[in-house]
Amino acid sequence: MSYVPERQRSEGLAKHGVRALSSAVLIGSVTAVMWVLEAVDYTMNGWLDRFGIQPRNVNDLPDIFTAPFMHGGFGHLMANTVPFLILGFIAAARGIAKFLAMSLIVVVVGGLGVWFTSSANTLGSSILIFGFFGYLVGRGIFERRLLDIGIAVAVVAVYGTMLFGVIPGEPGISWQGHLFGLIGGVLGAWFLRRS
Repeated sequence: MSYVPERQRSEGLAKHGVRALSSAVLIGSVTAVMWVLEAVDYTMNGWLDRFGIQPRNVNDLPDIFTAPFMHGGFGHLMANTVPFLILGFIAAARGIAKFLAMSLIVVVVGGLGVWFTSSANTLGSSILIFGFFGYLVGRGIFERRLLDIGIAVAVVAVYGTMLFGVIPGEPGISWQGHLFGLIGGVLGAWFLRRS
């Protein structure tokens, strides 16, 4: 039987508490920024939508970094808010630095995938949401730790039906953003796995 001193146990709990709080503040702040941007966009008659990804337009290539934070109206933003908050919080709770690195991988892979394959202006946090999903499932596969496997199983059980979003078909829905965001998340889990 092993014994963990009370001080070590309380330091471990404090560390996890700080991580959880930091994750909640980060994800909540990004969500608030997306809502403010959409409010500004609404008052400007959709002017910010031009910062979406314009396929194969070299001048618009930098917009792969802005598109995940823009939305095509409040309905679009509302549909993305809850999964963004939940999956983003879970992904960030394992470490802010890894979360930011993974998010950058998702934005680049997802954005470039859309830029090369889409035929329409694409925006929305779905790229990140599918990336978070791919990252959490990928961690379960690549890390092979009980906690990560449990999180992956729970995420698939709750959000697994969103995988149908990578299938082409529904007009106005960027399956490319979903697919390449998912691929970016899995790649993030692979590159950022524990050695």
